[in-house]
Amino acid sequence: MPVDDSALDLLFRDARTPARWTGEPVSEETLRALYDLLKMAPTSGNCSPGRFVFLTTQDAKERLRPALSEGNVEKALAAPVVVIVAHDPLFFDQLSHLNPEPDLRSWFAADVGLSEETAFRNGSLQGAYLILAARALGLDALPMSGFDGALVEDTFLASDGWRANFLICLGHGEPLDTSRAARLQFDEACRLL
Repeated sequence: MPVDDSALDLLFRDARTPARWTGEPVSEETLRALYDLLKMAPTSGNCSPGRFVFLTTQDAKERLRPALSEGNVEKALAAPVVVIVAHDPLFFDQLSHLNPEPDLRSWFAADVGLSEETAFRNGSLQGAYLILAARALGLDALPMSGFDGALVEDTFLASDGWRANFLICLGHGEPLDTSRAARLQFDEACRLL
């Protein structure tokens, strides 16, 4: 059955990207609950390549500063949490645990292009699920792509071999104007064939 209008409002219609944060902290318990929700959403073949680094301390966020574009520094450093949404290029090493299909690992291991495309696509999906899970838990989310991916990878991801995709600032946004920027209408963005 569909969710009710109040859930749709919370997840989509009334949700806004915050410009400023209240400063209210986000607990580790909330971040664990967030992951427990997003991990249940679908990925192709249940491949689950998304990896998430939660920067929760000011020291960790300061390490991110050199990688941020000028317009994103203040927003990211003020957020209670910055999430590095990444993917594991070797996600297929977990497939024997995640998918009962026999010998699925070798299919991806033999095709670097296929495995990278699959990891990026499904890791991006999982980042979007993170935003929806955050909203469902009462958090606000500010996704951002203005950063130096190679520097983020060198600073935070190199030991695991993960690849950076985008960032999401999490917290409780200050109330803001309820106006919304324009969106494309159905006939502008969709085709029925």
